[in-house]
Amino acid sequence: MTLRAQDSMPEIKLRSTVNADYDGNYTGISPWRELGGKHKAKNIIEVCKRAGFTPRRILDVGAGEGSVLQHLHEMGFGEEFYAVEIASSGLNVIKSRNLPRLKQAVQFNGYDIPCEDDAFDLVILSHVLEHVEFERLVLRELKRVAPRQAIEVPLDYHFGIDARVEDTLSYGHINVYNPTLARFLLKSEGLSIDQELLTLMHEEVREFMEFEIRKKERTPENIAALRKWVSDRAMAFFTSPKEQAEQLANAFTVLTSRKTEGGLAIFKS
Repeated sequence: MTLRAQDSMPEIKLRSTVNADYDGNYTGISPWRELGGKHKAKNIIEVCKRAGFTPRRILDVGAGEGSVLQHLHEMGFGEEFYAVEIASSGLNVIKSRNLPRLKQAVQFNGYDIPCEDDAFDLVILSHVLEHVEFERLVLRELKRVAPRQAIEVPLDYHFGIDARVEDTLSYGHINVYNPTLARFLLKSEGLSIDQELLTLMHEEVREFMEFEIRKKERTPENIAALRKWVSDRAMAFFTSPKEQAEQLANAFTVLTSRKTEGGLAIFKS
């Protein structure tokens, strides 16, 4: 066999099934996503509040069925909303909400955001990065369309995660993070981390997961046991040093801003 040099870089090929994979996810407003959206919205507002940052024009990338925008609207955050989503079924649900501050919601291919540079004050990427094949391409688009970014990822990375690949893939997570991995990815792409927030899964979300999704019997004993577990975990989380708290947390939210210079640059002299 003889190797030959390529004339040009090969084109990046996306999964051919990606639209079909996600289009069936959204058949209406989901109580599970609505509950999650409430707490994601709270986290976004919190990191912005800590930075003294009040955005006017907000873009939600990978907006799903619009639960985060719904709760941002109800909480009085932002003046104009825009959304891009890969699934047409998600867009249909977003539009059906009739949010007064939603100016536009359009379908995109998951990477190319159809707008000019610096079109928004803030771009949101909440529980999307773990689904993306080419994370860095998405981050570069976020930097292009807004000077500041609110990004949240679930903290799936832990010892032994490689033994649960099929389970993790079953809910669409093809990347796993802990706070250190997420920080490295963001910083290496030329983003400054201005604020960060570690959170546990809220008790009402945990209860919904146990009793509505996993169908555990809602007995007084089971409710008491779950609430004790949540309370004990919260005590450990809030009294532990940072390194241990990061291992206990369920989500990592950051407010970032792009540096005046930089992106991925290696082999610096």
